[in-house]
Amino acid sequence: MLLYHGSNVVVSEPKLIRQNRFLDFGFGFYTTTNQKQAMVFADKVYKRRKEGGRIVNLYEIDEKKAFEECSVLRFDTLDEAWLDFVSRNRLGNYQGDSYDFVYGPVANDDVYTTLTLCFPVH
Repeated sequence: MLLYHGSNVVVSEPKLIRQNRFLDFGFGFYTTTNQKQAMVFADKVYKRRKEGGRIVNLYEIDEKKAFEECSVLRFDTLDEAWLDFVSRNRLGNYQGDSYDFVYGPVANDDVYTTLTLCFPVH
């Protein structure tokens, strides 16, 4: 599986750090299977930070191996469980289980159906 991460810098070795905002899948390192979405995000980060460049980092993982060996929370549809999980994370009050990966669509003002793989901070 190819994964993309939009940034203003090259991220050769992703580090899990606590962020200062609440995101759909909690704190973590976010990637996407959609290169165009990563390009849009790289542009936003570059404009916000005003340094570096518009960088799309590319990673490849063995999906079968990773999903067999790691704990995964997977959302295949935009259902009530997905909405509840996203809502709790955005409010900063998710108290459920921890996962190595959270996989599924993310939202903003519109719902993105692009699959995102988040490597959460535990």
